Amino acid sequence: MSDSQSPTVRRRRLGMELRRLREASSLMIEDVAKHLECSMSRVSRIETGKSVARIRDVRDMLDLYQVGDATQREQLLTLAKDAQQRGWWTEYESVLSAGLDTYVGLEASAASIRTFQTHLVPGLLQTEEYSRALIKVGQPTESAANIDRMISLRRRRQAMLADAGTLEMWAVLDEAVLRRPIGGHAVMRAQLARLLEVDELPSVTIQVLPFTRGAHPGLGGAFTIIGFPDPTDLDVVYVDSPAGNIFLEKDKDVRRHTTWFDHLRAAALPPDESTDFIALVADEFKKTSPYPRG
Repeated sequence: MSDSQSPTVRRRRLGMELRRLREASSLMIEDVAKHLECSMSRVSRIETGKSVARIRDVRDMLDLYQVGDATQREQLLTLAKDAQQRGWWTEYESVLSAGLDTYVGLEASAASIRTFQTHLVPGLLQTEEYSRALIKVGQPTESAANIDRMISLRRRRQAMLADAGTLEMWAVLDEAVLRRPIGGHAVMRAQLARLLEVDELPSVTIQVLPFTRGAHPGLGGAFTIIGFPDPTDLDVVYVDSPAGNIFLEKDKDVRRHTTWFDHLRAAALPPDESTDFIALVADEFKKTSPYPRG
């Protein structure tokens, strides 16, 4: 279930506020690092929400920034304490990379997820068999026990979609997502059937971007925009690349990807036509050729 009090989001909120206070005090990260007797990278990671801030450090930072308002200090110190809590997904830390840990923490508090995918079905919409096929190809030496834990984690994440009013998801899928027979034809038929099933949920919208549309803003790759219920928690863009997981939070980056997504939605087939297209491909996967004509 979605958790509006995710410690990942709390860390991010605390870091943004601490950065705002530092800049208002006309101090540099180097000044704060000297005051705390730590590295500049640690201060930077606290401000970006990538590291858990110690209560003592937050208190020292508030002193340095001359924050004298008792209520404000108490609110930020309470936020720091709450940010030290462990989310439910830490039960799976043995199979979670650092980047995925952050993503799942943000996803747990999300009010909306807008995603464009070029090759793969989004994790929240994958069947177990499809997920297993992907893991076995991408991590061929992974143990059966760890694969089971990865599947269990994905299943818990997917529970958010069944919780009415918790999360709204809008997925634009390149036609290649439907055409590539991950795990074989039987697995793909079941996966496409799953897409048709979740598309019936009022909180889920799926569109297909057919090859015939030609060039489009998503040719640079897949991305996901995560939105939160609290307007003070700004949207985050997530990009999964071979070089690692990237989180974009600058306003210009978020606006650019939001514009791209709007253009992709406009170029894609309408939801009802997308449903028909998915059903057509699923039917064609029953035949010999994995490349149906659309």
